[in-house]
Amino acid sequence: MSNLMDRVSRLKSMAGAMNLNMDEDASRLMLEMLGLMGEMAKEMQRMADAHSELNEYVESLDDDLADLAESLLDGEEEELEDDTFAGEVDEDDEDAEELDEGEMIIYACPSCGHEIEFDPSDVDFDEDYLCPACGKPVFPEVEEDE
Repeated sequence: MSNLMDRVSRLKSMAGAMNLNMDEDASRLMLEMLGLMGEMAKEMQRMADAHSELNEYVESLDDDLADLAESLLDGEEEELEDDTFAGEVDEDDEDAEELDEGEMIIYACPSCGHEIEFDPSDVDFDEDYLCPACGKPVFPEVEEDE
């Protein structure tokens, strides 16, 4: 940008030093155009400086977000190592029983204790299953904190 401003300054000094064969109006027009070019060069320099400053700010934000994401993911990775997701069987857990395909499980209704047989592959926890004995939900909704 400073190269552009240098070139405009050089044109202004050249125009002032030359004895151009123009009438007064043409000479004044040329000087006005050179002045405008100088203002444009200054504005472009200001915009380039602002752009550079914004780039630095965005890079700083990007670094901060990357650090934040890393610290959040590190916490989750440690938590995932300690706990397994609901429904997952920990391969190291010797007490975990693996179900064969088509094998039924027996589940007791949390309200009345009535035992219900389910095929685990047919259970959709988004649906409401009602106990045939008491009519209450077999899988009541649980708050995340619980």
